[in-house]
Amino acid sequence: MSAGHVHADGLTRCPWAGTDPLYVAYHDQEWGVPEWDDRALYEKLMLDGFQAGLSWITILRKRENFRRAFSEFDPEKIARYTPKKIERLMQDAGIVRNRAKIEGAVNSARAYLNIMDSGPGFSALLWDHLGGKPKDGKIKKRGQTPTESEISRAMSKQLIGHGFKFVGPTIVYAFMQAVGMVNDHLVACHRHAACAKLARSSSPPPLRGRSTAKQSGGG
Repeated sequence: MSAGHVHADGLTRCPWAGTDPLYVAYHDQEWGVPEWDDRALYEKLMLDGFQAGLSWITILRKRENFRRAFSEFDPEKIARYTPKKIERLMQDAGIVRNRAKIEGAVNSARAYLNIMDSGPGFSALLWDHLGGKPKDGKIKKRGQTPTESEISRAMSKQLIGHGFKFVGPTIVYAFMQAVGMVNDHLVACHRHAACAKLARSSSPPPLRGRSTAKQSGGG
C-alpha cells in the first residue's frame, strides 16, 4: 500500500489517512492546502507541538477541546495566562495535560505577538523560507517521505530563536506538510493534483501587522 490506498469510494489516498472518517476528512479537506493566515498557522503549529510523542489522530480528536481550553487559540489571550490558568488546564481531561507543552504554548504566544508587532507578520516570516511558494515533494512511495528538511531545520532554528517551544525540525516539517508549504501527498493520491493546483493559484497576502482576521481551520 506504499503507493496509495484505494478506498471504498474509489479514491486513492495516502495510506496514513486510514479509514477513520475524521482522519479521512482531514486528509481530504485540510492536509496540504496552502495556509497563509497568521492565526491559523499559529494554531496548527501549537497543535503540532502538543502532538510530540503522540499520534496526530489523538490531537485531531481533541482539537475542539483544545480550541475551547486555549481561548480559540487567540495569542493575545494565551500570552496573558497566569499560573492559576495553567493549573486549570492541567486538570482539563479534554486536552493533553503536559505542563511543559502548556507552558510552551504560552511562551510561543508571546513570541508570536512579538513577531506580529515587530515585523511583516508570522505568515510572512515562515513562508519566506520557501520564497513565498509551496514546494511539491512529488513523492511516489510512502517510504520516500522525509521527516525533516533543510528548510524545516532553518525554520525551527528561527522559531526557537524567537522563543517558540516544541518546534524541532521534525515537528516543523510535519507542520509544513499540513499547511501546504510542501505538497507531500503521494502522486497517486487524489489530493496531490488538487493541492498542486492550489499551490499554483494561491499567493501570500500583502505584508501586514498584527492579524485581526478570524482564524480558519488548522490542526
